[in-house]
Amino acid sequence: MQYRTLGNTDLEVSLICLGSMTWGEQNSETEGHAQLDYALEQGINFIDTAELYAIPARAETYGRTEEIIGTWLKARGSRDQVVLASKVAGPGKGWVDHIRNGEGCFNRKDMESALNASLKRLQTDYLDLYQLHWPERKTNFFGRLGYTHTDDKFTPIEETLGVLQEFIQAGKIRHIGLSNETPWGLMRFLQVADHMGLPRVVTIQNPYSLLNRTFEIGLAEIAHREQVGLLAYSPLGFGVLSGKYLDGGGKPEDRLTRFPEYDRYSNHQAVAATRDYVGLAQELDMSPAQMALAYVNSRPFLSSNIIGATNMAQLQENISSIDIELNEEQLEQIEAIHRRHPNPAP
Repeated sequence: MQYRTLGNTDLEVSLICLGSMTWGEQNSETEGHAQLDYALEQGINFIDTAELYAIPARAETYGRTEEIIGTWLKARGSRDQVVLASKVAGPGKGWVDHIRNGEGCFNRKDMESALNASLKRLQTDYLDLYQLHWPERKTNFFGRLGYTHTDDKFTPIEETLGVLQEFIQAGKIRHIGLSNETPWGLMRFLQVADHMGLPRVVTIQNPYSLLNRTFEIGLAEIAHREQVGLLAYSPLGFGVLSGKYLDGGGKPEDRLTRFPEYDRYSNHQAVAATRDYVGLAQELDMSPAQMALAYVNSRPFLSSNIIGATNMAQLQENISSIDIELNEEQLEQIEAIHRRHPNPAP
């Protein structure tokens, strides 16, 4: 396993992070524990979860993923061996009405409630990283490009950072991060923190894959200059980049077969790009999934690449991507495809 520094902290995290959002929906507790055991054996020390999980978000499975991780931590006594990250959900009326009536804000009341519940489910006294899952503002996230301004109201950033500072002082969290955030949002959080002596954001968890490299437009420079590491999610585009959905493929148990509402990776251009990437991987005698993951692993602004799997074979294949180092010629071949199909699935 390879390790990188988590943003500008002193924490060393595995370049591969184990995502967990299928546990409690597509995966049982036993399967989740088996994935955690295997990942730890392979040198993975970084686990990412959220109060929202399992996915898709439902009242019946809310918090279940954290509970599964909590029972594993208790059974294995392994809390000191892992860097543990979770997230607090923002507002989502009509989507996450089961979480604080869909009106949750990043204020003291809602964040205290969320954090204390997460710690209880995870059976731990602290989190290494606590992230805001999506902006409280009405902005372009979750696959939408282009910003349309509305006169929305949101908790002042200085108030949010002040509450997070209190969590740090109380020993409940160590560091803070953002997720699904824009360049303006990230820079504003950093500006307020520097001006007021409040905790600095150390990571940003956004989508990044061969099908979606929009992070490179604006955010990559901030990541470098401000030492805010990317935690890349959906590095396989919900499994699309493995090639398994091409030409009507996909098994009944596969994620996008079961939950087609999450598919933003199968428009005409994305399918054409996927076909080219899969073809290149085959020419290079590589697994398409491993080539796609190896590309993300190679990015200098990356702190960790969040993988997910619904079975052990997928997990083993994804983790093994750490052993692949793409050379300059191979990277240029990937760039040639990107120039033909730039960001087809934002």
